[in-house]
Amino acid sequence: MNAANATSRPAGRLAGRLQTIVVIAVVAVIVGILAWSASGAGQTDGVTKVELPADAAAAAPVVGAIPPNFSGLTYDGKAVSLADYAGKPVWLTFGASWCPDCRTESADVEATYQANKDKGLNVLAVFINENASDVASYAARAGLTFPIAVDPNADIAAAYRSMGIPTHFFIGSDGKIREVRIGALSRDDMARAVAAIVN
Repeated sequence: MNAANATSRPAGRLAGRLQTIVVIAVVAVIVGILAWSASGAGQTDGVTKVELPADAAAAAPVVGAIPPNFSGLTYDGKAVSLADYAGKPVWLTFGASWCPDCRTESADVEATYQANKDKGLNVLAVFINENASDVASYAARAGLTFPIAVDPNADIAAAYRSMGIPTHFFIGSDGKIREVRIGALSRDDMARAVAAIVN
């Protein structure tokens, strides 16, 4: 065996080992990404984060409490207030047309409203961080018939400490919050929560 062959073999082995290490590293990264995606990491879990105004200091309303009143305008310019619904069961929901989780559940919110409005259910939505024309356009496309208040600066959301949307407050006819849910709801979850305030 000559000196040239002796030197080329270790160099060839080293190159082969490096190639093997690179392939293993690439496979490990791909497997890690797939596992991370499958576990739900990096996903919203049905909640889209919201930036509230810097001076937002209110405590979040809790079950058993009377939620803070608010007034505003719907996307079609009508005055609306939570006080308008005194003595009635209300599903108060915070969302936005730019929120993927809100769009995902909007058809179910509308269907649940339609199925229960004859039982006295009122749905009042508050869409945050967008203007009235964007909300109007989305409501028309999605076929939403319940009132939607426009909260362009997230002032109403700040009073409720709604730092993630969708957020749902189910309020009984006594004016007290029966349930608070943060994140997108299934149709069954909606039906159950609504049944608790309309019955």
